[in-house]
Amino acid sequence: MCGEAGCSGQQDGKELKVLKTLIIAEAGVNHNGNMEIAHKLINSAVDAGADIVKFQTFTADTLVSRNAKKAEYQKHTTDEVESQHEMIKKLELDRNAHLELIAYCAEKNIEFLSSPFDNDSVDLLCKLGLKRFKIPSGEITNLPYLRCIGKYGKPIILSTGMATLKEVEYALEVLEKSGTSRGKITVLHCNTEYPTPMKDVNLKAMLTIRDRLGVKVGYSDHTLGIEIPIAAVAIGASVIEKHFTLDQSLPGPDHRASLKPEDLKVMVEAIRNIELALGNGEKVPSASEQKNISVVRKSIVASRNIKKGELFTEDNLTAKRPGTGLSPKLWDELIRTTAKKDFNQEELIQI
Repeated sequence: MCGEAGCSGQQDGKELKVLKTLIIAEAGVNHNGNMEIAHKLINSAVDAGADIVKFQTFTADTLVSRNAKKAEYQKHTTDEVESQHEMIKKLELDRNAHLELIAYCAEKNIEFLSSPFDNDSVDLLCKLGLKRFKIPSGEITNLPYLRCIGKYGKPIILSTGMATLKEVEYALEVLEKSGTSRGKITVLHCNTEYPTPMKDVNLKAMLTIRDRLGVKVGYSDHTLGIEIPIAAVAIGASVIEKHFTLDQSLPGPDHRASLKPEDLKVMVEAIRNIELALGNGEKVPSASEQKNISVVRKSIVASRNIKKGELFTEDNLTAKRPGTGLSPKLWDELIRTTAKKDFNQEELIQI
């Protein structure tokens, strides 16, 4: 799998160095507590070409008070009479489930990642050998939690839904003071409304985070469709996170705002194409268009018969295809010089 460091592609037989976007397929809680569904989600992420498949690590008792209300979008996508605690309880993954999914991801050659929602979950994921942490948006002001993650010094991906720039800076400072350098942190712009209205995406805020806070940036998407993650890559996202599901009609809080497997695959393919299209920024003819130069560009030709010794003038010269002769950029150097031979009409001028 290709990661952030870059990957080589082929273009007309030449090696092309491409900076790769880290694409996280967010399974989240769309497994519905069913390990068979969880395995199928991993398979779908692999088939789509994602780099990482991400779940969520929590226990309902440490995450949610028993009287906590659901978010508005959750009221519309789950049983109205159950509490948030009851909803979350059905979506827990215990330690054995984590071990099973980690092993399956290793077998399928895709990175397993999970967002911890409490300190015990942070410690568990570290013991299980995860190479990086993903901090969900809701924990950005959770000081003890940030300290717990920061002390491990692992790479961190930090989501920032609902946060101000000042709150993002606060989280970065806590993580740095706790032991993780800013260079190891990638900050994801995010909006936590499911689905996010287009007018609230504010994608340019990702660039503000990058420029003001001096960090690598990416985008965690909750819009319907795939155009916004693709746009984010085009303007500089190094990480993309997107929810997906096996079936949008399944019961559960996040299915309706998640991509179908086939759409996840289309998104990944589109992002990989965008990476190739962005190139290295050097303005030179590409290998594929070199052959067109002689066909499309023009040369200086005789617009009528010209005798030896006659002056070249605006009246007896013109520029026409092909571009295999004297370039029209030398027009001024040629005008008022003398023809050294006869030229027939439309013959390429030689000097």
